[in-house]
Amino acid sequence: MTKISPIRLASILSSLLALIGLGCAASNHPTQPADLGESRSAQDLLAVIEEPGPIAFETVKAADWAVARSGLINLDHPNAKAAGLVDGQEKIGVYFHVLRHPRFGLFIVDSGVESGFRNPDGNDRVSSLVEMAMNTEALVIHTTTAEWIAKQREPLSGVFLTHLHLDHVMGLPDVPAGTPVYVGPGEPTASNFLNLFSRGTIDRMIESADALRVWPFEADPDHRFEAVVDIFGDGSVWAIHVPGHTPGSTAFLVRTPSGSKLLVGDASHTRWGWENGVEPGTFSLDRPRSVESLAGLRELAREFPQLEVHVGHQ
Repeated sequence: MTKISPIRLASILSSLLALIGLGCAASNHPTQPADLGESRSAQDLLAVIEEPGPIAFETVKAADWAVARSGLINLDHPNAKAAGLVDGQEKIGVYFHVLRHPRFGLFIVDSGVESGFRNPDGNDRVSSLVEMAMNTEALVIHTTTAEWIAKQREPLSGVFLTHLHLDHVMGLPDVPAGTPVYVGPGEPTASNFLNLFSRGTIDRMIESADALRVWPFEADPDHRFEAVVDIFGDGSVWAIHVPGHTPGSTAFLVRTPSGSKLLVGDASHTRWGWENGVEPGTFSLDRPRSVESLAGLRELAREFPQLEVHVGHQ
């Protein structure tokens, strides 16, 4: 009897559910309007992008991992075909980014990996189907979020999520209960077929958080981006709505003393995808919008080549 790989099984299930029109929300967790952020225009962001800023910035690699390349990169794209890319396990990392604001305190973008993933018998918060499909046994953990937090001299003031996929919320159980967690619009309510299997796991990962705080995105009057929010009101950190991978996917522009950093999240998982203009593959909910969002971010980087770009997983 031919064996079906976990990734192939997930793909088959997704296709079958699509045919019969089934789907459910990504999470049952409540939401509320964010207490941070002002809707602004792209021109407001561009006016300060080349100026040094006040944010102390660092990137922490929480773990090494490997997942299906077909999820990370659209292998049907002409550039991918020309490069001879085929499906297989792609080595990636799980990262979070640290932002220290001189007035508002310590924040992280995405959440790292929680302590439960060190359990050799598996993480109780992760369903067996998700564990198999996401290949969580391949995680090689360098530091858990709890270990990192224990070394900090100041409390964590908040978590900015690029989106609600497991590999971006899997550190939240280690975050102190009640710490504000911020997301883009439509993240918990987005309907997808595979949410039927993943929603329980996502809800258990974020259950210690208060209501998720939704950025006040409004249409960019300059039509450069979908929407832009000045998070602290001082132009130091910007949230940019980049829907496609998920409805509320969010990139961040961070102004530091050494220049601006662009955190694209999973608008591009891989360095190859970013450099070759190839959007994510089967892991994305809306491929055409992924193409648009990635193109907009790459255009920003072309216009400001001094930007330091951080892709989602490499």
